[in-house]
Amino acid sequence: MLLTVQEPAPTLAMPTESPPPARPAIRLYWEDFVVGQTREFGHMLVTREAVLAFAGQFDPQPFHLDDAAAQRSMFGRLAASGWHTCAMAMRMMCDAYLLESASLGSPGVDHLTWPMPVFPGDTLRMRSTVMNARVLASRPGVGVVQNESTVLNQHGQTVLTMQGTGFFGCRPTGWQSANTA
Repeated sequence: MLLTVQEPAPTLAMPTESPPPARPAIRLYWEDFVVGQTREFGHMLVTREAVLAFAGQFDPQPFHLDDAAAQRSMFGRLAASGWHTCAMAMRMMCDAYLLESASLGSPGVDHLTWPMPVFPGDTLRMRSTVMNARVLASRPGVGVVQNESTVLNQHGQTVLTMQGTGFFGCRPTGWQSANTA
């Protein structure tokens, strides 16, 4: 029996552009995530178009899509989906360090809050602190890093908090960084 699979039409989740450029060289390994270390990064302008596009694709609640409905909501005006805020946080982490790290993925987020809404015109930045780091006993060569992260708007107001865990490859034996060579 022949099974034919028809590919779905491209969506926002499936870009039609060419694949991304080759991955940058790895410069961060598990050892580079030191307990107590805080990284501050990101500068993301939230546009009306992006709020509407994300909501239309993934969270089509009226207060994310319609000005009149948003005005009647507890937000008082068009607001980004909290999941959109998460996606923007993920992008800021990728741009700041994940794409240049030995990232092996994540088992998940332990805690997530959206204490304030995000509006079109906001500019977001992020702060992330390493709370715990250890090598997996079951998989030497793989480290676990637990972070507490906060996304702030241009007024310094917290719009997202999360506690997450990531897996990172340990530095190869015999490797020297520019700091130790």
